Amino acid sequence: MTSGFNSPGKRVPLHDLAALVPDGASLALGGSFLHRGPFAFVRELIRQGRKDLEIIKQSPGYDIDILCRTGVASRARAGIVAMEGNFGLAPWYRKAVEAGTLKLEEHACATLTAGLRAAAFGVPFQPCAGIHGSDLPALNNWAYLEDPYGSGDGTYVIPAIRPDFAVIHASEIDRLGNVRVYGTHHWDRIMSRAAGSVLVVAEREVETAVFEAQPEMTLIPYFMVQGYSVVPHGAWPGSCTPLYDIDYPAVERYMDTEQPLQAHLDIAPELRENANV
Repeated sequence: MTSGFNSPGKRVPLHDLAALVPDGASLALGGSFLHRGPFAFVRELIRQGRKDLEIIKQSPGYDIDILCRTGVASRARAGIVAMEGNFGLAPWYRKAVEAGTLKLEEHACATLTAGLRAAAFGVPFQPCAGIHGSDLPALNNWAYLEDPYGSGDGTYVIPAIRPDFAVIHASEIDRLGNVRVYGTHHWDRIMSRAAGSVLVVAEREVETAVFEAQPEMTLIPYFMVQGYSVVPHGAWPGSCTPLYDIDYPAVERYMDTEQPLQAHLDIAPELRENANV
């Protein structure tokens, strides 16, 4: 972990937070589908013209779709990819895979989680049940190990997956970098433990006393967080429970191929005055 992570002063504007990610980096993106994804951060990567990023996520949707649409993502390790039931598949992601502009390592959610767990635990691979009979092991050349304890059973093992960054959208953060998420945290915890660095976009900053009063609510401790920004409604057009729901009309406009993408980017909440300071 980079030195200085334990010190205060981690809050930076969104522009500076996204600038920490170089071209070619691998990013694990928190949230799930249209729920509490770090979408303001993703859009800032687009504005900064980032290239050749690898996206790692069990259930991406809007995030990977818009990164494919703008040519920012060139590689992905993903499970199910969709814009959820209301909107169907992620069209720009599908086009990128079909055109070969996005190199995909296809996973089940469980196999991707196993790879992240291996990295978090500091081991080269992690066993994963439930994929016997599927094409995934052969597709990815995953090894099969017999039980060394002699049960006669065996299991596939998934190589460790260590992203350069985990990017998390949080409900609350304090000045030290302690992170709290209300509602389900999806795979954010294991992503943060597996990655080389953790970057956070939070809805609001609260006093450290709030975390001290309920330490069990801390999802990611301060010493794991390199930097953070505060961006209200930063998960737009997705939801951030219990603060706001999905902006369905905004997603519909994004999905409308007749609408220019720039019009969508120009109304994002992170562009509002002082939103990312």
